[in-house]
Amino acid sequence: MAKDLSPPPGDRREEPEAAGRAARWRRIILANLLFGYVGYYICRSNLSVVTPLLLDEFGPYGVTKTTIGAISSLGVGLYAIGKITNGLSADLLGGRRLFLIGAFGSVVCTVLFGLVPGMAMFAAFYVIWAANRYLQSMGWVGMVNVTSRWYPVAQHGTIMGILSMSYLAGDAFARWFLGQAIVSGASWRGVFFIAAATLGAIAVANLFVVRGKPSEVGLEEPDANPRSLYDEEPDEALPRLPLRRLLAPALTSFTFWLICTMNFGLTLVRETFNTWNPTYLNEMTGLDAGQAAIGSLLFPAVGAISALLAGLVTDRLSGRHGRVIVPCLIGLVVMLVMLGLVDVDGRPTTALVLICGASFFLIAPYSFYSGVMALDLGGKRGAATIAGLSDSAGYAGGMVSGIGIGALAEHYSWAVAFLALAGVVLLTLCVAVVYWVRQERSEDERATREGADVA
Repeated sequence: MAKDLSPPPGDRREEPEAAGRAARWRRIILANLLFGYVGYYICRSNLSVVTPLLLDEFGPYGVTKTTIGAISSLGVGLYAIGKITNGLSADLLGGRRLFLIGAFGSVVCTVLFGLVPGMAMFAAFYVIWAANRYLQSMGWVGMVNVTSRWYPVAQHGTIMGILSMSYLAGDAFARWFLGQAIVSGASWRGVFFIAAATLGAIAVANLFVVRGKPSEVGLEEPDANPRSLYDEEPDEALPRLPLRRLLAPALTSFTFWLICTMNFGLTLVRETFNTWNPTYLNEMTGLDAGQAAIGSLLFPAVGAISALLAGLVTDRLSGRHGRVIVPCLIGLVVMLVMLGLVDVDGRPTTALVLICGASFFLIAPYSFYSGVMALDLGGKRGAATIAGLSDSAGYAGGMVSGIGIGALAEHYSWAVAFLALAGVVLLTLCVAVVYWVRQERSEDERATREGADVA
């Protein structure tokens, strides 16, 4: 039989002029989504950065790490709920719209947080922070929906690796930027106002530049991922699926549930570092609040490098993510055990080296679950839904990192907290091995079928 020379799925050929325009627009969309989500993180990392200041001001009135952890956990809970509702909304209504609503809404909440007058209205912190996190849940799922429309399958790992740098580099930049504000004398209220102004300016730029899909500028969309759980018809308009048909393919997929379980464990660990790094460095190594805030930026900075490398590697491995996930989780267990056992009293460099090691091994697999894996399973019809559902499972674990890890550190020690996290990752590793075996078998079967079709 004659060999089929048609382009592979996700690699539709374009006329040179159209291909050039598409490449330019993809760069523009990528840059704006990247910086847009960096802005989101400036209005998310601010609570972690100012936690030592909140404890100093309100500690005499009974506010403890457990209290701040409860505020954080409530916010993560609303974020998890928002991932479900807003993931569905992004696939039903469009990712661009959700992305912008979330950004402007977060600006409003951040200003309101800074306006809370003091201990007499401390309960308002819970409500405002929860609302902020719900609105922020629109950002990532909106971005995944836009990405599914703009980028070919062969680039998904790399593109999602770059976009994952937005929440990592964004977190790092936020901690440096807001930490510098504290060093310069800003109060915790001032930090919130600075964060709101920054995201507001970025959101205005996104409003005028970002387009939700190529057809809005006269371009064709690339093909969907052949691994998608959804039937992808060659219809550029892609009529919206009913809610039931968006949910059913995900909820009946065993692979989806494996991804959710892994996301639960790793988000618990990641949110622990995001929430408690400045406080841990302040209490255990002797760094002051400003230095601890700036030092904590190394965790997301190293994670950004890890996410980018992981994206590049997974594209080279044709999407065989398990080959990256399993070795990384083994390394993460080692780092967490060392954080639990090594004395870092007065040794900030040692603490930061171990935190960086944990970040490198954690963020590579973490960046897959609601990124490239969501694009794999969701295609163009359900990518945001898959990302939202997976992330909601992850942030259910993240809720434990606030009040649960805060309570362990408060009543026992940071060593106990880190050893407990090592146990969580060991269980996650067991699930990852099952995922790896299943994926390898599935990809081998796919390669065999494609080879037979070519022959």
